[in-house]
Amino acid sequence: MALPDDRPSANGSTAQPGASPAARLRSLLAAGRLIVTPGVFDGLSAHLVRRAGFRAAYLTGAGIAAAGFGVPDIGLVTASEMTERARMVTGVLGGLPLIADADTGYGSPLNVARTVRTYEQAGVAAIQLEDQTFPKRCGHLPDKEVISEQEFAAKLGAALEARDDALIVARTDARAVLGLSAAIDRANAYARAGADVIFVEAPWSAEEIERIAREVDAPLLINMVQGGLTPDHSPEFLQSLGYAIAIYPANLLMAAAKGMIGALQHLGGMTPEVASTGIEALFELVGLREWSAVGDAWTTAGV
Repeated sequence: MALPDDRPSANGSTAQPGASPAARLRSLLAAGRLIVTPGVFDGLSAHLVRRAGFRAAYLTGAGIAAAGFGVPDIGLVTASEMTERARMVTGVLGGLPLIADADTGYGSPLNVARTVRTYEQAGVAAIQLEDQTFPKRCGHLPDKEVISEQEFAAKLGAALEARDDALIVARTDARAVLGLSAAIDRANAYARAGADVIFVEAPWSAEEIERIAREVDAPLLINMVQGGLTPDHSPEFLQSLGYAIAIYPANLLMAAAKGMIGALQHLGGMTPEVASTGIEALFELVGLREWSAVGDAWTTAGV
């Protein structure tokens, strides 16, 4: 899957030794080749990505939630839990830069500033923040909500002021809530505000992927969620459109889950029953329906 040009050895990065994580990632971006970035969620997955010769890794919030804590990706994992995972993963990755999911920043602009500082202390190269309400939901699940553009601009400003040299990835989930045009407007606003990389979550078609590439004036990240809303396309196609980074957060996680289910069946176990497909089915295995029922029962309207 990875593009063949400019790849590191199994033990390091193409950037000069001693460079900061952010400098290594900036060097990769400057090379102009799509950075194919698998999602990692534990020490084993991080080791495998490094040894497979990829140039960067993505710390997947969904993977940390499901594999690390046994919960679905609906805002249940805390900033401190994610930071400690990031610290462990950067130690395993060595020279490879890590792009780390920081969800909504875990609170107000004040919390965002602290999240950015602790993530950077943990060794991450780039910090991804999104404009969903808290608690957030996986970008490929239904019923998402977004905060106002002005509210996110305040969070983004706090992140940019708090960072030392980490890149800030600004993600908008407005496509599902307000439509693609509104998402593109937000994306360009976040770029003008100073975000280093822009991430429009969950386009629904090749045409939407192409429109985002055409109309957003910034380095672009695209999320290729296995079993998600965005149709899968080759790295070569994404490279041709000018995307800078393609993350694949679920591929290793879903392969691991499938392999474990197969091993349990071989031992005489039953196949787990799920009502959904794709990424939502994975979250069902770690309690999506049960946790959603708790949330529905204790909303403000239900009290």
